Amino acid sequence: MPTTRTTFPNKVKVIENIFIPLADGTRLAAKVWMPDAPGRFPAILEYLPYRKRDGTRTRDQGMHAYLAGHGYVCVRLDIRGSGDSDGLIDDEYTVQEQLDGVEAIAWIAAQDWCDGQVAMIGISWGGFNGLQIAARQPPALKTIITVGSTDDRYATDIHWVGGCLSKDNFDWAATMMAHNDLPPDPAIVGERWREMWQARMEHQYPWIIHWMRHQRRDDYWKQGSVCEDFSKITIPVYAVSGWADNYSESVPRLLAGLSGPRLGLVGPWAHSFPYDAAVKPDIGWLQEVLRWCDHWMKGRATGIMDEPMYRVWMQDSVPPQTCYLERPGRWVGEDSWPSPRIEMRQMSLNPHGTLGGAPGTGKAAICSPLWVGAGAGEVGRYGEDAEWAGDQREDDGGSLVFVTEPLTEAVEILGAPLIKLTFSSDKPQALVAARLNDVMPDGRSTRVGIGLLNLTHRDSHEHATALEPGKTYTATVEMDDIAHHFPAGHRIAVSLSTTYWPIAWPSPELATLTVHLGASHLVLPVRPPRAEDAALREFDPSEEAQDTPSISHPSPELHPRRVVRDLLSGKITVDFPRWTYVKEMPDISQTHASTGVARFEIIDGDPLSAVTYTDNKVEIRRPDATITHHSKGSMSCDATHFIIDMELVLHEDGKQVFAKSWHERIPREMV
Repeated sequence: MPTTRTTFPNKVKVIENIFIPLADGTRLAAKVWMPDAPGRFPAILEYLPYRKRDGTRTRDQGMHAYLAGHGYVCVRLDIRGSGDSDGLIDDEYTVQEQLDGVEAIAWIAAQDWCDGQVAMIGISWGGFNGLQIAARQPPALKTIITVGSTDDRYATDIHWVGGCLSKDNFDWAATMMAHNDLPPDPAIVGERWREMWQARMEHQYPWIIHWMRHQRRDDYWKQGSVCEDFSKITIPVYAVSGWADNYSESVPRLLAGLSGPRLGLVGPWAHSFPYDAAVKPDIGWLQEVLRWCDHWMKGRATGIMDEPMYRVWMQDSVPPQTCYLERPGRWVGEDSWPSPRIEMRQMSLNPHGTLGGAPGTGKAAICSPLWVGAGAGEVGRYGEDAEWAGDQREDDGGSLVFVTEPLTEAVEILGAPLIKLTFSSDKPQALVAARLNDVMPDGRSTRVGIGLLNLTHRDSHEHATALEPGKTYTATVEMDDIAHHFPAGHRIAVSLSTTYWPIAWPSPELATLTVHLGASHLVLPVRPPRAEDAALREFDPSEEAQDTPSISHPSPELHPRRVVRDLLSGKITVDFPRWTYVKEMPDISQTHASTGVARFEIIDGDPLSAVTYTDNKVEIRRPDATITHHSKGSMSCDATHFIIDMELVLHEDGKQVFAKSWHERIPREMV
């Protein structure tokens, strides 16, 4: 936990709500922290749909009050149609959202408490739209700090993984559905709250339907993907993520693609700010934010731009386990990225399951059971639960496995491992999951990297092409970027499977892949030692301002994080608990309660039996009313379509006020 700091160079004044007017008459609601001192100050904007009044209330204060105490005006802004803002929200990362952000920045810069300079900071959604708005080049926006975000909405987000349908696609759509029709607070918007709430109910729509109608990398995903034209971002960018997060590979891509001033930082963290990380070590991240903003907005010599462009946590080898609260390792740096120091070392997939040595000849075939991947954990992690993949020997039982001899000396990697595959398939549609594992001398196997590829996307994510059974093809499977130390005496392993449920939705038919040995390779990004790493500046200890007070009450126990296999029917059930809490916020006299579960089921041998279920309930208890949202959904499939069913019921003080259901059949496009 970060240390709570109570004294700062400036006293802090908090404005619970101001409305930022837009040209179309819409008002966006914002909370403001500012120095209680005369003068004008640079502003830092965080722009989210997660309800600043009550949704992120107990998290916002620690960061924004801290920064305000050091001479910045911090603005936490609700996106149009969310929280206490006017209007309606249609989807994530829309053009309207970005244009509203541009207007808001101009308004902030023109206030008598702002010196005309604005920065953006944010994690996840707030990191995404920081990049997107930077690409629109509002004059007052001077820099952005983007954490746990992406430059490519198709390649690196919760929707698609290597052209395969991600488990998080439906799950996250259900989570957002549980947010999008919640009412504003009458203490902020007055008597209009009920009219605004009614409009949100009637506008509610499952976003999964949008997303499933775009199964390839089309214009829908290109919009908001700044990798389409990196040159549009000209201001300084600080990109940050963690190896346990879903978005770590975006950091090196941003460093490689941008041409302006930039830094990249990747720690061992999950999806969190680095000062309050579930996976240790955390760092004095808010001090780093000040060093960055003081350099670019106050002209102070903080030394931050004298440090390596890319700084990462080189993770030590650890035994496999499903939850890590700390990852041992050390900080290392590269002066540029891509780094000319990285050696791309090729190792052949050879006969008899050997990896490396002179290329051999032969073929090896695999048709994986559908239980491969059941214990793979989450795509992206928040920490403190069974979210990591366990011992890889279980999944290896349904995979092709290639293993080196014990290493005679340690090997360290930094970058994205690749599998160069030469193969044929007996079906027109197939996928491949490639895992890079660290095998200990006693046989325990820890997953280091994972990459997936829908093999109909082998040439392009925009234009899928069916496989001709028996024909030989080549494809490259790119794993997530990683920094890892393989010790001497350990072995490096590659595992290939044709299924990885529930991380990836299975192909319509179980396919057998035949891998051409000797012609298929692992390419490892080997990093040589760098003497300067020993002199890297140490990070300060983590600290924050005093959080807004809250009281956590006991919450109902739902499904634990578990995998259940019915050995008679072959049915496999994978449960993920979601957003279960009861939180009281005494300063606004509200209590919020939430329960949720995502369940993934499949019957071994039948890929068309795959189904995802979600069940989310949110309750807001205010002095004037108790509001309850309850939504349930499922996504299943047949050979030609995905089938989506959603049900929504809303109550006020126990009385039903709205209900709606949806049923959609969406054609499968080689997924």
